[in-house]
Amino acid sequence: MGRRDDLIATYADDLRNKCGMNPDMDLLRKVTIGCGPAVYDADASTVAAGQEHELETVKNNFLIKKLGLADGPQLMDAINEVIETYGRSERNKYRAVVYYMLTKKFGKESVYG
Repeated sequence: MGRRDDLIATYADDLRNKCGMNPDMDLLRKVTIGCGPAVYDADASTVAAGQEHELETVKNNFLIKKLGLADGPQLMDAINEVIETYGRSERNKYRAVVYYMLTKKFGKESVYG
């Protein structure tokens, strides 16, 4: 297994054990690949949920640009809901896991089709 496969296994474990979800491994792999080289960088691979500008970046770069959603308060509500599911006190909130949950929440799996 390569490094990306190890990361995907870690993300799947977080989805199962911290978020209470049974991950769609094919979608998780595609979301992880979609994150690009950020998954290999310790800082970029996580979402700093306590920093407002970081949540704005998730909203603008992922939800609006990648998933094609219209801007509105429902986007930040969804991000906060996903962060709550992951656990606010959870130190490492992996970007690929957050993006996976947002993709599922908005039913935008077809973006990764």
